[in-house]
Amino acid sequence: MVKPEQDADGGASVPVNVLDWNGKDDPDNPRNFTLGRRIASTAAVTFLAFVSTLGGAIYAPAHEDVSNQFSVSDEVAILPLALYNVGLAFGPLFGAPLCETFGRKVVFLTTTPLFALFILGSGFAQSAASLIICRFFAGVFASPAISNASATIVDYTAGRYRAVSLAFYYSIPFFGAVLGPLIGGFLVELKGWRWTQWTTLFFIVAFYVPTFFTRETYKKTILQRRAKRQGLVYPTAQRTASETIKYFTTTLFLRPIHMILTEPIVTLVCLYNGFMFGLLYAMVVASPWIFQHYYNFDLTGQSLSFLGLIIGTLLAPVPLVIIDLYMYQPRLKRWKASQQPSNQDITGESRFPPENRLFPAMLGSFLLPASLLAFAWTARPSIHYIVPIIFQGLSILFSLIIYASANLFMLDAYGPLYGASAAGAAMLSRYSLSAAFPMFALQMYKGLGVGWATTILACCTAAMAPIPWCFWKWGEGLRGRMKYESSA
Repeated sequence: MVKPEQDADGGASVPVNVLDWNGKDDPDNPRNFTLGRRIASTAAVTFLAFVSTLGGAIYAPAHEDVSNQFSVSDEVAILPLALYNVGLAFGPLFGAPLCETFGRKVVFLTTTPLFALFILGSGFAQSAASLIICRFFAGVFASPAISNASATIVDYTAGRYRAVSLAFYYSIPFFGAVLGPLIGGFLVELKGWRWTQWTTLFFIVAFYVPTFFTRETYKKTILQRRAKRQGLVYPTAQRTASETIKYFTTTLFLRPIHMILTEPIVTLVCLYNGFMFGLLYAMVVASPWIFQHYYNFDLTGQSLSFLGLIIGTLLAPVPLVIIDLYMYQPRLKRWKASQQPSNQDITGESRFPPENRLFPAMLGSFLLPASLLAFAWTARPSIHYIVPIIFQGLSILFSLIIYASANLFMLDAYGPLYGASAAGAAMLSRYSLSAAFPMFALQMYKGLGVGWATTILACCTAAMAPIPWCFWKWGEGLRGRMKYESSA
């Protein structure tokens, strides 16, 4: 947090309201917006993120249709799904720094129309190559809606209530990824693969319009605009054009990558949560084959098999909210009662240790591999199909619990100032893995069978299970060595 410089007499040479909020009741602080505006704005950015993941996964059932129309192999036909996720991975490298430079809203408003244009191009594609290229750039321009949405919600929400709002937000990208194949399956069967793109376009338009009515939430941008309205100068570093370009490419564009390589908290969260997303897309690609191969499901049945995954994502906020209300909140209340006012910032926000966010991840770290093993060895003709569908849904539920909890821990550790870059680093890892998994998951399941293929995935999650427990024990020490400051 920037503080006003002192003059010779000890007074502030720059008015404090230029550099920081005017106390905890400052009306320009997004956390003091009306409840209705905060709820509506949170919903707007959340559902825009939902469209971004829906647009990727809705293509999954279309790859066979694309393979037949363009006379390409299944491996080539799956590339528009994988390359879309590659775009999602690398989009935050410019989206997150831009939002920290120019504000959140302008990034939402400028990147989403480009997302829509490339989806339109995908629908009109006349070759596999043009489809792959359009889908890649669609993913690039869809990604800022995801990476910036979580930072926007943090702007709106005090730490005490953040887990509740983000519990619902974090389920939305998962929900889009598992709802997409259900919708896509029916569209491919009734209308053909191009309608997966037209339908995505309809969703984009419907959820883009509400973002026009949101307000800017990034603190630096709000304070800059307020200073301009008051005829004051917001102190910023003066750079030449070459210095600005160098600053953008090194400090801003490469910041998420630098955080992955140098920040142990970001590195481990990215590894764990990246695998969660890879696991999700392995299920998206392999699930239709599993239920067709073991239970003779037709195309409609294969689409409906995603209901277990859908229900799992919809139920995930329930345990997250319960754990927050009955574990996190009581600990926060006791901690605040023991603190002095000097341990609060100007907004009244206490610096509660972020390790307390890890309870859900610590619980899910053991339940996830157990549910995956149960799914692995119950998916067989002798056992009713509802059993593996239930365990598949539980696997995604526990994945989402881990994912949300670990992300909350990381966001609390870095705060709003670098939160978007940390979220961008997480997106880079998780969508890179979600792009890689579809390229081998189906072949792995066909070669090893559902039992051993899923057991391998379960063993990987078991190997990563100690991560949240290590954060719980040594997180404070890791935060003390962070190269990026933690802001409140």
